[in-house]
Order: sequence, then C-alpha cells, then structure tokens
Amino acid sequence: MPNTNASLLLRDARVIGSEFVIEHGSVLIEDGRIARLSDASQTFEADPNSTLNLTGSVLMPGLIDVHIHGAAGVDTMVGAPEDFLQLAAFLASKGVTGWLPTLVPASQQEYERTIAAIDQAIKLQVGNLLDQSASARILGAHYEGPFVNSAQCGALHVSHFRRYTDKDQLDQLPLLRVRGAKMMMTFAPEVEGGVELARSLFSKGWISSIGHTRADVRVLDRALAAGAKHMTHFMNAMAPLHHRSPGPIAWGLMSDDVSFDMIADGHHLDPYTLRMLTKLKGSRRVCLISDAISAAGKGDGDYEVWGETIKVSGGKTSNARGSIAGSVITMLDAVRMMKSLGVPDVEVASMASFNPAKLLGLDHEIGSIEEGKRADLVAMDPDGNVKLSIVGGQVAFKN
Repeated sequence: MPNTNASLLLRDARVIGSEFVIEHGSVLIEDGRIARLSDASQTFEADPNSTLNLTGSVLMPGLIDVHIHGAAGVDTMVGAPEDFLQLAAFLASKGVTGWLPTLVPASQQEYERTIAAIDQAIKLQVGNLLDQSASARILGAHYEGPFVNSAQCGALHVSHFRRYTDKDQLDQLPLLRVRGAKMMMTFAPEVEGGVELARSLFSKGWISSIGHTRADVRVLDRALAAGAKHMTHFMNAMAPLHHRSPGPIAWGLMSDDVSFDMIADGHHLDPYTLRMLTKLKGSRRVCLISDAISAAGKGDGDYEVWGETIKVSGGKTSNARGSIAGSVITMLDAVRMMKSLGVPDVEVASMASFNPAKLLGLDHEIGSIEEGKRADLVAMDPDGNVKLSIVGGQVAFKN
C-alpha cells in the first residue's frame, strides 16, 4: 500500500481557495490531507527533502471530470482494468484527480463487461496491486442513457435507447460494487416513464442529470420535483431555445435549484456562449466537463470509436452523420479556455473542482483547498501547464 504518512510542504504558490486567494501561500500536507494553509507572513518547520517550491505557480484543487468516455487511446466501453489505470495516469498528468468513466448506450452484456472492468480498476487503485503510482481516482461511473430521446441522440446509437416501462429496468443495470462508488445517469424525462425513472434514481441514491432531451417546461418541473437537479452538456443534444417554446435551455437558466455542465472546447459551445452561460447562471452552478473520447490526446486523424469512424480535425470531432461526437479536450483545456475568457481563478476552481464534487456529494472531502480535506491538488505554471499533480497527498505527476 502507498505510504500517505509522510508530510509534504508546498511553498510559495498562488493558492486558490473556495472564496479566497493566498498570494505566496504555502500548503502543508500530512497523512494525505491538507493540514495547514499559510501566507508569506508565516513559516513552517519542514524537512527540505519534503518541500516543493512552487514559486510562480497557481495551486488549485484537483480537477474532477464527471463525464469522460476516454482519452489517450483508451475507450471506457472496451478498456481492460489496466487500461483504466493507464487512462488515470494520463489524466493525472493533466491535473485531473477524480473522474467518472462514462458509458454510452449499449447492450446488457457490454454494460456488464464495462462495469466489471471499472470495478476491478478501482480495486487495483485502492490496493496499488500493480505497483502504480498515484493517479486520478475513479470515483464511480456515469451512464449516459439509455433512457434518452432519439430525436436528440447526438453521437449516441439509438439502437440501444430504451423506454422506462418497468421499475426493474433500473435494477437490471449493473452497479459498481466498490463501497462508496458513485452512480450517475443522464436521462430524458419526456421518454416513456421518464419522471418515474427520476424518482427511482433519487430513491436509490443515483445522481440524475437531464440530457439528450426535448422536454417541455411542465415535464422538466415534474422531473425536478422527483429529484433531478442537474443537466448534461448544457445546450448540446437539447431542443434549441425558441421564444415560443422555451424548453430545456430556458428552464435550465431560469431554475435556481438546477445546475448544469458544459463542454468548454470552443466547438460544442462558442466561447461567447460560454461567457454568456457563466454570467447568466453564475459560476457556483456550472460544472466543466470534457466529454472526451479515446482520441483525446492523440491529435488529428481518423479513429474507430463506438463502432464507427470519428474524424478529428482542428480539435473538432465529427462522425459520418456530421454530428459532433464528443470532444478531444481534457479538463485542463476547459480550465484554460475559461481563464482565457477572463473568468477569475476562484470561479474556474469552482466550476472545475468544487461544483463537480458537490454534484457527487463529495464536497465535504474534495473539491477545494481547505484544512482537513483530502490533498487532491494541481499546480500550474502561468501558461496553464501542469507542473505538479497530487492525489491523496502523493505526487501523481511532476514536470
């Protein structure tokens, strides 16, 4: 098992807290947790061999991606447990410290194989059985579908879409067996049985998110009352905003109890739209996601993903139908995008770390730099490159 008992001092960074910034701040890590924060007026007694000088760096909470289909050549639908660990190491190099492997609509057999692989990967991470260094922790799994609207399929394959006609259908979906793993589902409340599905998800402790939808305001209100308080890749795979048919976009912006996530790659949403959504909704109710596919990190080219060829050109994906088919960014790219739009570091940290942690019900443990929380951290240079990633107090990546 990895040793988390050693102390580690991170010195002289611009520390981004949940509602504050410490210029020339230091963070003391003990037993895998943040033990103490200080500014330049205070000093720590520390072993120089366990001190890292981060002068010129910005220190943020580790990034959390709740919607990712793969990267670095690894596809979450077909990867073996060791592939998930390879992907976790790649994500750590991009500042990600927690993530949800995301499943597309598929057969029962494919679901069972994928969930079993994720389960085993989590066990390998926890037990460090393959002598892996610290890497981005798998926090659970995200089912994108299968109970979604075929009229808003996006890049998903409609052959595996389902209606919710029997309560046993939710119980038939394989679950992660690892204790504490989070289960999330994107669904469309207007499909047959959709509102009842929202109730079932809430009662069974799932995190539910509305997406791939054309629901009207009346149905959306019913879904909210049933426990659905989040929306998946806002504005993408949703009925467009119309002044006589407000639908999911107007509802998402107007509902104070509802949060949403968005893909900040500049392709799924224009940068101007990203600024607009952040301003209208407020950074405390917006999460960043990657929605990355296995081609992320591989460059332009043609890739076989989900049984079809997806072309990547200029950082934009497209399938044979001309639809955008996921992204090829990481959460780090999304952070860089929002920072380039003038969003303050504190707000970017909320969108990339605290808000996803809150969505998962883990904000008491991760998502912000606070004394007592897990030491999941990322240090970036002024150009937004990762210098250091720390997961549970262990150095997962150092450049």
